[in-house]
Amino acid sequence: MEKDETFKEWVEDTYGSPEELAKILDYGIEMLFYLEEGSFEQKEVQNVVAALRGIVVGLRYKNKPL
Repeated sequence: MEKDETFKEWVEDTYGSPEELAKILDYGIEMLFYLEEGSFEQKEVQNVVAALRGIVVGLRYKNKPL
């Protein structure tokens, strides 16, 4: 339960709400379909990558045995 709360807190602290994170990830999916030089600002792509990395880290942490 504690790991679930930690992940939830990370989402809220970093993105404000799960819905906001979902918007960023949805934007990332869209980017991947149309990614070519000049399509998106580098910072926009980096924000999506950071969100994906955070989820991966959170899920790995969440699923590690205590």
